[in-house]
Amino acid sequence: MTDRGAERFQPGQTVVRRDVFHGRVWSAHALHVVEDTDQALVTVSRPGAEALASTTYLESRRTGDDTVRKQAIPSLAAGTWMLERWQWESTVLLMWKPPDAWYSINAFFEPGPEQHDLLRWYVNFERPMLRRAVGFDTFDLLLDLVIAPDLSRWEWKDSDEYEQGRRLGIIGPEDHQHVEAARDQVIDLIEHRSGPFAPSSGWATWRSDPTVPLPKLPDLIEIHP
Repeated sequence: MTDRGAERFQPGQTVVRRDVFHGRVWSAHALHVVEDTDQALVTVSRPGAEALASTTYLESRRTGDDTVRKQAIPSLAAGTWMLERWQWESTVLLMWKPPDAWYSINAFFEPGPEQHDLLRWYVNFERPMLRRAVGFDTFDLLLDLVIAPDLSRWEWKDSDEYEQGRRLGIIGPEDHQHVEAARDQVIDLIEHRSGPFAPSSGWATWRSDPTVPLPKLPDLIEIHP
C-alpha cells in the first residue's frame, strides 16, 4: 500500500483511521470526511460507526475491571493483542488532524439532534498521519489532554500509561521528543485561541448530520501497511 501524499479525500467519503504498531493494526475506526485542507484532515464519527479495538480494552469497558485495562499496554509491547469488532458509542466525535502534527484535536459532542452541545475537547498525542488508500495510519502514544469546552482549564490524562509505554519500549526516545514539543504547540493553540479553538473556526458549534449513513469498516482492514 502506498502513501497518497497530497491527494485529498472528499467530503462525505468514508476513511479509516488505523493505529499501527510494528506492522500490525492495533485499532481501527471508520470515519466520514468533513473536509480535507492544507490545515487539517477533519473527520467525524457518530454512535454506531464501526471500529476495531483490542479485546483487553473492550473487556475492560464491558466489566469496568481496571486490572484488565492495565493488561492492554503489556500485550501491546509483547505483540500478543487480539482485535474485536465493536461500535463507537455515546458521543459524536469530530477529529482535527493536521498533516505533520504529533497530535490530533478531538471535539466530543452530545449525539442528539436537539442537543448537540460540545462536551469537551480532547487531544491525543500520536504519530503524524500516513495517508493510505483506505484512509490514514497513525499510532496513539498514550498521553492525552482533556480540555473544558470553554477552554478555561485542562488536565493531563494517562501520564502513568505514557511512562509505562516508555519503560516497555512502545514509545521511543524520538517519539518522546516529539511529544514534548507537541505539548507546547497544543498549549499555545489553546492559550491563543487558534486552530480549531479559534471562535471564528466554527468547530465548537459544529453540528453533524444524523441522516448520513454510518461509516463501515472495509473487509480487509487488518492488512499490513
